[in-house]
Amino acid sequence: MLLAVSKRHPVESIIAANEAGISDFGENYLQEALDKIEHLSSMRINWHFIGPIQSNKTKSIAENFQWVHSIDRLKVAQRLSDQRDPAGPKLNVCVQIKLSDETSKSGIELSKAEALCDSVDALPNLKLRGLMAIPAALPDLESQRLVFRVLAQEYARLRPRYTQFDTLSMGMSNDFEAAVAEGSTLIRIGTALFGSRG
Repeated sequence: MLLAVSKRHPVESIIAANEAGISDFGENYLQEALDKIEHLSSMRINWHFIGPIQSNKTKSIAENFQWVHSIDRLKVAQRLSDQRDPAGPKLNVCVQIKLSDETSKSGIELSKAEALCDSVDALPNLKLRGLMAIPAALPDLESQRLVFRVLAQEYARLRPRYTQFDTLSMGMSNDFEAAVAEGSTLIRIGTALFGSRG
């Protein structure tokens, strides 16, 4: 799947991409995303929240998105499940894994991923779909592949445990070739699709 990362890009760019056949768009900033969702409510778009989640923002995320890629703690997952309308479809979620020591990167440690996945899978209004990661920038294809391989191996190990586990969300504009080579099922592309952000 191609996820078009539309953060900081205007609605006109989203409309053009949608008309070209892209139906899945990712946003990092909640208020910006809510404005776009309202403006484009007549279009058939699946909205993915891919940024860090503050606890006080979970209600709006639960009510307005079809996917969340950035689950890294149980408290947030519980709030999303509690605030999701049980009469509607479950919220598709990925657990975000931290693959580098960068303090700016969110995610749970790899060693704790299975326990969090077990807890998320038990929540009634969430559908655990897979794993996501944003590794540190690396200069060459082979080093990028080595990092992605770690996540791909964990995904393969966990996949038999969960009924709906089918998504390995890894790879962005600067490293998607390496991610695809290591088995990514969803790449998040912004700059290569829309150009540099304003």
